[in-house]
Amino acid sequence: MKIVVCLKQVPGIAEVKIDPRTNTLVRQGIKSIINPLDTYALEEGVRLKEQHGGDVTVICMGPPQAEEALREAVSQGADSAVLLSDKDFAGADTLATAYTLAKAIDKIGEYDLVICGRQTIDGDTGQVGPELAEMLDRPFVSYVSGIEEVAGGRMKVRRMVEDGYEIIETPLPAVITVVKEINTPRLPSLRGIARSKSAPVPVWDAGEIGAEKSMTGLE
Repeated sequence: MKIVVCLKQVPGIAEVKIDPRTNTLVRQGIKSIINPLDTYALEEGVRLKEQHGGDVTVICMGPPQAEEALREAVSQGADSAVLLSDKDFAGADTLATAYTLAKAIDKIGEYDLVICGRQTIDGDTGQVGPELAEMLDRPFVSYVSGIEEVAGGRMKVRRMVEDGYEIIETPLPAVITVVKEINTPRLPSLRGIARSKSAPVPVWDAGEIGAEKSMTGLE
């Protein structure tokens, strides 16, 4: 399977401040971490690769320091990583973020599954996953708490609902968002840490992915 996992680097604090002029998050001087739910998305991608073969590509849109999050993902089992970084991406809302991620995934090319965390701890909207699926024109399943079966170009998943769960079958390629009940993320291995230090992390800007600047960032 060819799997793409979308990660976000977020402020590692419970309360974030908003710039009153731009209405964007203030990130200066704050330690950043991988969005917690995205670590479950990464773990599930790596598990699927181990079960079915293939590779996992992680992508992250952010400033240059977001490379740290991508290298951490490589240390935990991702095969390759791409950083989407451009001043034109700054200040993006969920729609602009989904557009930028979709253009990058189109550039990556062939894939079977895109996995995202259900939501981030900074924006907390849960909108990027479904918006991304719409822009990629792929089937979408949210609140995935388990992958039951992958076979014959289809995937069967368990989806959490308020009073239980649903079993949903979807054709592939597809986009899913996962909840923390799906797995327990692994710690980096020594071999993984060593590999992450030398792994290439290409940086794609708006021109590299063919994005219209009017659709990205604060614009």
